[in-house]
Amino acid sequence: MLVLFFRTLFLYLLVVTVTRLMGKRQIGQLQPYEFVITIMIADLVAVPMQDRGLALLNGVIPILTLLLAQVALSFFTLKSQRFRQILCGKPSLIIENGMINWEEMQKNLYHLNDLLEQLRAQGYFNLTDVEFAILETNGSLTIFPKSIKKPVTREDLQLKPPSERLPTPLILDGHLQEKNLVKTGRSEAWLRQELEKHGVPELKSVLIAMLDTEGRLYFQLKQGPPKVKKIK
Repeated sequence: MLVLFFRTLFLYLLVVTVTRLMGKRQIGQLQPYEFVITIMIADLVAVPMQDRGLALLNGVIPILTLLLAQVALSFFTLKSQRFRQILCGKPSLIIENGMINWEEMQKNLYHLNDLLEQLRAQGYFNLTDVEFAILETNGSLTIFPKSIKKPVTREDLQLKPPSERLPTPLILDGHLQEKNLVKTGRSEAWLRQELEKHGVPELKSVLIAMLDTEGRLYFQLKQGPPKVKKIK
């Protein structure tokens, strides 16, 4: 029983490592060849996990081989546009100038129900709202709405919003995030002083404190409502 436990734990860590080395992708973003390799790895792991009579190396070597194949294919797709088109295919224009391209849909075995479902998922319930729709190589649908249906932006209204920055956590569950504090150019003494102005005696009582996208200090105690303070 203990052997099975360690075999399972080892294979789990191996698959996690292999998946991490394959790159940061969600399941819906995988190219066809990446999806196939993922399925094969899952199948290969199950065999040595269930059969204790099978040497663990017989499961490790095929997994590492698939990892090597995936990395090699990904490398070649980065270096050669032609190779990428052969391996992954190319995007297909499903809707062009508001008209469904039925021939292109048939080539991709893409049903009308699939099109309507993906349009609804992105908030487009009428085909008349869509100018272009592109079926990407990973199966996702990119929609370009008609001009009248595009959301209004600040640029359209000729507004100039202030520049924004990434939110930076300074305290998480009472623990000071020193590296983040250094990045902001602030000191621990400054942070304590700002919190003391609002009656916060110690950092341990703070659930979260951060500089938001507008450079304001947001914080919330473990017991109490959140507060936002402008920083000069």
